[in-house]
Amino acid sequence: MNIKIELIYLIFILTLNFSCSENKKSVKGADNSEFVRTLENDTLKFTSGIRAIFQDSKGNYWFGSHNEGVCNYDGKTFKYYTTNDGLQDNQIRSIQEDKNGIIWIVTARGVNSYHGGKLTSYTTEFNSPKLDWNTTTGNLWFYAGEEDGINRFDGINMNYLVFPKPDNIDPYNSFGVTGISTDKEERVWIATYSALFSYDGELVDVFGHEKLNLEENEQIHIRSVLADSKGRIWIGNNGIGVILKSGDSTIHFSKEKGKLIPMQEFKSNTQNGHTTKNIGLQSVFAIEEDNEGNIWFADRDSGVWKYNGESLTNFTIDEKLKSQMVWDIYLDKNKTLLFGMADGGVYKFNGQSFDKRF
Repeated sequence: MNIKIELIYLIFILTLNFSCSENKKSVKGADNSEFVRTLENDTLKFTSGIRAIFQDSKGNYWFGSHNEGVCNYDGKTFKYYTTNDGLQDNQIRSIQEDKNGIIWIVTARGVNSYHGGKLTSYTTEFNSPKLDWNTTTGNLWFYAGEEDGINRFDGINMNYLVFPKPDNIDPYNSFGVTGISTDKEERVWIATYSALFSYDGELVDVFGHEKLNLEENEQIHIRSVLADSKGRIWIGNNGIGVILKSGDSTIHFSKEKGKLIPMQEFKSNTQNGHTTKNIGLQSVFAIEEDNEGNIWFADRDSGVWKYNGESLTNFTIDEKLKSQMVWDIYLDKNKTLLFGMADGGVYKFNGQSFDKRF
């Protein structure tokens, strides 16, 4: 009888241990899954705005903020770099990669390269000797500071090249660089606040009021430029919208499309309780072409606009955001269109609307 009781007790203990063991395995599995989800759902911590987006040759994403430095995302982990780590400045203007896999980060006060986990600084000296454009080489162009020229890197030195100014200009006009784009013929198009410049390897051409076919009262204040796959040059202005240069023809695109609309007054939290914003296509800070050849414009006030070759469609990224301003539009290697918001965060276009991606 005692033997039977001991046997029953032993079976009970074994069953209980087995059940606990199974429960532990189940709990462990749940923990692992939750941990993976946490990594996947972890989000970009920047709140000051995303001014630059770039995906490198390894598939890693780089995000440049308005005043919080730069972040690298390898698909699992977000790594942040600031002036404490060697950045020249915490405001990031652009990010690119050279043929050797070195990442180049342009800040508001100089350039950093990133390679092998190390940041190297390159100071852009505006008072350095003024070089002739045709005595320098290199395909890396940097704007790092709001002066009257551009930096060209030859692999060793950062060479500062001064722009030839248009005739009859206000001496106080700024020629700080706001955008760079290279066309199919390797001509470099350089947007500045006061003019557009192009460089074909031999000559620098200047596009001011006359060459852009603007009225006398239409003030140039260029914030973006794009050389698209068809050879057209799109020029985004803050105030007068988009100018389109196609071959020898130049048109005021926003005006012809009827999108230069008088600014409207809105309620706001300002001292007088009101502010004015445009509702048309006239303050364009970023331009990008998608995989289907559509051209996208980011307006400071009115969200983003898609041009399919015939008509314009206006989108709101996220109504919950304090600002719809987009600092950067970027087409990644998966042909996904990404939008860097001034309110922080990166959104992707899903074909109809926008989802927060980072």
